[in-house]
Amino acid sequence: MDTATPAVTVALHDGTSVIASSGQVDARRHGELLLPAVDRVLAEAGTKLDAVTGVVVGVGPGPYTGLRVGLVTAATFGSVLSVPVHGLCTLDGLAYAAGLEGLEGPFAVATDARRKEVYWARYEDARTRTGEPAVDRPADIAEALAGLPVAGAGAVLYPDSFPDARGPEHVAAGALAALAAERLAAGQRLLEPRPLYLRRPDAQVPKNYKVVTPQ
Repeated sequence: MDTATPAVTVALHDGTSVIASSGQVDARRHGELLLPAVDRVLAEAGTKLDAVTGVVVGVGPGPYTGLRVGLVTAATFGSVLSVPVHGLCTLDGLAYAAGLEGLEGPFAVATDARRKEVYWARYEDARTRTGEPAVDRPADIAEALAGLPVAGAGAVLYPDSFPDARGPEHVAAGALAALAAERLAAGQRLLEPRPLYLRRPDAQVPKNYKVVTPQ
């Protein structure tokens, strides 16, 4: 599952292929949409939650609130089912999906970080990220990514900085699961299911409180 972007996406994978998936794009309803999506996917596959042997969750980077929905849900499933919970960079899942759609490297991936910024990373190919994910204003990285195709909604939002925008716009849990299964089968360790924020949350506690009681 992944809730690091406006897409609320869930998939069930049997270790070889995706057997059911669901995806809805709504940046403000992650908490409402995720569990119904899990139910739909299980129903489509004709199975129940207790058949799940592992959980993979996108760790971002992404906005604070949406990202927490997926991570907390994944952790809860892992605890209730006593199964491992693996983290995977959301940008890696998007890059893998872009590769499935025929995009060859080198290329970059960019998602909407709000505040007129993008979360982004550069890739040698669909499976190989070069460097760590970052958050920047599109104009500040346009020169560094000049000549490269850029997959993701971040590229679509800022065509002046990323003229060669490619799909998909949002990550799909099916691609995330397929990449995780591939890495696990190869004996690679996945990330801990901890949020990759890259910056402070939009909502913050005020530094100075206004005095409203009589002196």
